Amino acid sequence: MENSTINRRHFIKGATASLAFSALGAHGMDALSQGKTLRVALIGTGWYGKSDLFRLIQVAPVEVVALCDVDKNMLSAAADLVSKRQKSGKKPKLYGDYKKLLSENKLDIVVIGTPDHWHALQTIDAVKAGAHVYVQKPISVDVVEGEAMVAAARKYNKVVQVGTQRKSTPHLIEAKKNIVDAGLLGKVSHVEMCCYLHMRNGANPPLEPVPDFLDYEMWTGPAPLRPYDGIPHLRWWRAFMEYGNGITGDMCVHMFDTVRWMLKLGWPTRITSNGGIYVQKEAKSNIADTQTAIFEYPELNCIWQHRTWGTPDNPDYPWSFTLYGDKGTLLASTMRYDFTPVDKDAAKIHKDVVYEKEKYPEDLTEERIELNAAPATRLHMLDFLAAIEKGGRPVADIEEGHISTASCILANISMQTGRPVVYDPKKRQIVGDAEANALLQRPYRKPWVHPDPNNV
Repeated sequence: MENSTINRRHFIKGATASLAFSALGAHGMDALSQGKTLRVALIGTGWYGKSDLFRLIQVAPVEVVALCDVDKNMLSAAADLVSKRQKSGKKPKLYGDYKKLLSENKLDIVVIGTPDHWHALQTIDAVKAGAHVYVQKPISVDVVEGEAMVAAARKYNKVVQVGTQRKSTPHLIEAKKNIVDAGLLGKVSHVEMCCYLHMRNGANPPLEPVPDFLDYEMWTGPAPLRPYDGIPHLRWWRAFMEYGNGITGDMCVHMFDTVRWMLKLGWPTRITSNGGIYVQKEAKSNIADTQTAIFEYPELNCIWQHRTWGTPDNPDYPWSFTLYGDKGTLLASTMRYDFTPVDKDAAKIHKDVVYEKEKYPEDLTEERIELNAAPATRLHMLDFLAAIEKGGRPVADIEEGHISTASCILANISMQTGRPVVYDPKKRQIVGDAEANALLQRPYRKPWVHPDPNNV
């Protein structure tokens, strides 16, 4: 089929081809070359939802059959873009209710790009409808949601890939293989992670009527209904704990997930966090502008720090992680890495991010695209497809996404209660702390019902 030939050619011409081959294996390439067109839907047609969908279109023979969004203007614009990007040229069917989309279409894959407070219900409903799911991080806004998502993926035997695409970032794959796994760091007994980007929205918009093109009730869904003060898209919703988990849930989840992958870490044994709104007190936003969290492991502490004010410790690495070993140090980000050995006679190693601007020229005209992340997301999609074909687990399996997400949520619970938390994943409880346990599940706004991991 011409479709599969084109996609195979796009795939093998990339600068990351060798990494992709090793990640996918021959079986994954066979799956791409068989030419089956996968039926795909996107729920949440905002910036990153479209970005994820377009990366999938670039690497696999897919037909985007349906789109869903509560913003009619955004939905219509997304339909126009999709018709131009997909080979068939067809416009997808449009929906304002994701449940209607799932009930009226037989789908192979559902991509979820909605705000965090919708991830759990939509993922669970999609796998129950028979689809594999690619869901953005963080996977949930509370710990019980995440447990239910894992339970649903396993019960319905569906692949759920989480958008923690650092695991598919070419230079970070190389760093893991050639530095961490090769033993150049020695014993790693300290990790630092940080974000000093000024990401906290400082606006104070007035209340206003809800526009006709936006279904604000449906946008809010199971979350608390805030008085309407403007379009929640374009990161305004991230300013509120009602819809997410603050900067820690948004940015630490990426770095912590990458560190766990590199060092083969599971659940932390204990989590301690403190912080709050220390500086930027004038804004409506209720997320912390300053926070520190410690994720403890045997003979290893992973420390997170964010500030949405001031200057970064290292201007070249404002959002990054550092692995400290007794033989060397690895400093890494989405843009580069630097390895510094203890041995003064040994060589330092530096590597920059891989771009694929020449391979995928359409990237250059895509609005708000993260060019540095595009190759990683393409590889992440290929890994997702290979897991579907083989019936295996993807590199960012829902369970791994849950551990990383829940750990960040538990850090927020520690900050809220003022004491450390120890989570028992088998009992799904925080050990010996009734007050903290009550925070594992947020109340849902009626008529939405909170998912139960024992009954999905």
